[in-house]
Formats: sequence, structure tokens, C-alpha cells
Amino acid sequence: MSIEIELKAWADDPDGLRDRLFSFAGFDASFEKADSYWFFTGAGSSVPLSGVRIRKETRTGHSGSISHTLWVTYKVKEVREGMEINDEREFSVSDGAAFEELLRRLGLEKGIEKNKKGWAWICEGITVELTEVEGLGWFVELEIITDDDTNEAVTAARLRLLALLHKIGIKKDRIEPRYYTEMLREKAKPGPFSYLD
Repeated sequence: MSIEIELKAWADDPDGLRDRLFSFAGFDASFEKADSYWFFTGAGSSVPLSGVRIRKETRTGHSGSISHTLWVTYKVKEVREGMEINDEREFSVSDGAAFEELLRRLGLEKGIEKNKKGWAWICEGITVELTEVEGLGWFVELEIITDDDTNEAVTAARLRLLALLHKIGIKKDRIEPRYYTEMLREKAKPGPFSYLD
């Protein structure tokens, strides 16, 4: 079991923030992520409300090495005090078209799409991503991966995330509690699919 505890905040000065992060955090990679979300539209499904995400990810590491991965993810999600607490399952597949065909045959339909690009660092055991989300703007994402979602563990993680957010110069009032897909859907015409990223 993998539990993500994360928060995101608006990055009003992405260039300055990138320079600050390069000055003290360990650079991991630059990335591009193209996500599509698949939802079951019938009754009686055990597919999570957040659907199934297919992510085409390209990462360029600090050594210049390039990797291309096709990830499939499904999550049970909640938001607590502006932080996402996600029980996540993720695996890679080699043939995206075949997997999408399987989803169609199982009764799922493609919903919203999301594109992100940016840079990732590791700082104090926390993954930090400075991300431009197409159609929304720039954000910083801070994430801790754990196997403990007790209130005590979540509270400790929240304090670590907020301390790092302060260290990189972003105020708490810039935290964005909504999911990206929720925000993208608000900008688009109403549709039949639900919220989560």
C-alpha cells in the first residue's frame, strides 16, 4: 500500500521559485506528463470515483538520461485541511492502445485530459515539483509517500510540508485544495464525469 500525502500551491513567480529550488534542493528530473482519465458510467461499478488514469510520462534525469513510461493509476482520494491523502495503486503497461481498448470493453469511457510539464527535486525526503498545468498555470507540488495514514502520521506530514512550503517562500494562503481535474472541468463545459486527479 502506498499513501500519498501532498499539497499544491500556486506559484506566482515560477522562475524565481525554480532558481531557489535549484539552490538548495537535489534536482531529480524534468518531466512531461500527459494524463487521460477513464470513468465507468454504468451502475454497480467498483471503479473508484476518481476513475483510472493513464499517464504518458517522459523524464529527463540530471545526467541527461531520458525515460518514457506509460503508467496506469487508480486512487481512493480525500482532502484534509487542503492536503490530498491518496491511497494509490500504480503499474506500468507496455501497450497503451491495447489497455485503452480493454477499458472500453469493460465499460469505461475517456473523460478529461490533463497535461503537465516542469521540474522535480528531492528535499528533506519530500518530492517537490514545479509544474505548469496546461490551461491553469504554475503550481508547486509537495509530496510525501508513506504506508501510514493515521491522523498522527498525516499531522506530522502536514507540518513537514508546510515547513518546506515556507522555506521555498510560498504563503499558506496560496495553497490550492481543489483537484486539477476539478479546476479544468470548471473552465470547460459541463460534462458527465467526476472530479479527481
